[in-house]
Amino acid sequence: MATTTAGGIAAIDRPLLDKKWLVFAIGIYTVFYLWVRWYEGVYGWSAGLDSFAPEFETYWMNFLYTEIVLEIVTASILWGYLWKTRDRNLAALTPREELRRNFTHLVWLVAYAWAIYWGASYFTEQDGTWHQTIVRDTDFTPSHIIEFYLSYPIYIITGFAAFIYAKTRLPFFAKGISLPYLVLVVGPFMILPNVGLNEWGHTFWFMEELFVAPLHYGFVIFGWLALAVMGTLTQTFYSFSHLFERDLCPDIR
Repeated sequence: MATTTAGGIAAIDRPLLDKKWLVFAIGIYTVFYLWVRWYEGVYGWSAGLDSFAPEFETYWMNFLYTEIVLEIVTASILWGYLWKTRDRNLAALTPREELRRNFTHLVWLVAYAWAIYWGASYFTEQDGTWHQTIVRDTDFTPSHIIEFYLSYPIYIITGFAAFIYAKTRLPFFAKGISLPYLVLVVGPFMILPNVGLNEWGHTFWFMEELFVAPLHYGFVIFGWLALAVMGTLTQTFYSFSHLFERDLCPDIR
């Protein structure tokens, strides 16, 4: 069965919720981070304790250089693609297609939440444990290379991709700038610039690796801003209900 999408192009009906993308979104992060954790477990102890050793450059600094390049390339391609393929005629969007896009948007938010868990929770907690055990001799420790320069950029890339998707494909979010959504993506993003303050403080103050230390308050505050997802979800579900309020149920079935 064919349906008309925005712009008047006929396309085959797609399921409202594509579960394959939901599984992919969760699975890709899980598999990747399990590999990353394996890599850290193997080469963190054998090659990551002395930043002046040749093997540190081989296994960790090259890891850092590679991930930064890949992150820049991935962000450029993903964000550029979402913007390039944006819907320029949202007024012609059918109710069913709008509902389908809302479900796709929820998949993006699930991916963002899962990425934040790995970055701002799992690897952040692990980093504190690492540095309470191992005395750092560089800011680019194995746990930092994974936490600050891998897991944080990944959730930032995902979060802004979700924001761009909603802004360019959903009428509700296209009308203006959603304040909760802005806080949701910009707040956790600010954890990355806060890394500079964190490293400066540890370099000059030689502080204990305790999360209750004032130096770490920025991580906590910016992390808490992820709670703006509640406001974002409220707006998303309102856009759902808006479809039904217009009595468009027959078009959706």
